[in-house]
Amino acid sequence: MAEVWQAQALAQAIGSRLAVSGPPELRGEALGLTELAGRGCGVLDPPELDPGDLRAAQLTELDDARETLLCLGGLLGEVGIALVGMASAAADETTYWQCMEAIDAADESRDRVREMLRKLAAREEVLPEREFG
Repeated sequence: MAEVWQAQALAQAIGSRLAVSGPPELRGEALGLTELAGRGCGVLDPPELDPGDLRAAQLTELDDARETLLCLGGLLGEVGIALVGMASAAADETTYWQCMEAIDAADESRDRVREMLRKLAAREEVLPEREFG
């Protein structure tokens, strides 16, 4: 669960960074990602981490939004799969429902990531036309 929380915190940080300084067409979706990933963190008990162990805090810059989003989408997919396994093996109802809510948050976050990737692809199709058109 600590790794799931870390992944959601990272998604929240990436969304926040893109909402502030990412491509303009991504900012609305990025803000939505920040909110969804925050909900994903909120349904889980926060892990006891030393300040240096919070991976999201180590994020310094996003040079390539597309590559970052591709990797984040893959991570969120893996998180969802891991949560399904954890929910299936849950020893108590509380853990089961935590997993189910975290699955929903990870899936919705991944949907936002896909939408941002779609918008980036559409932007890249338009840019060459402006340069040569």
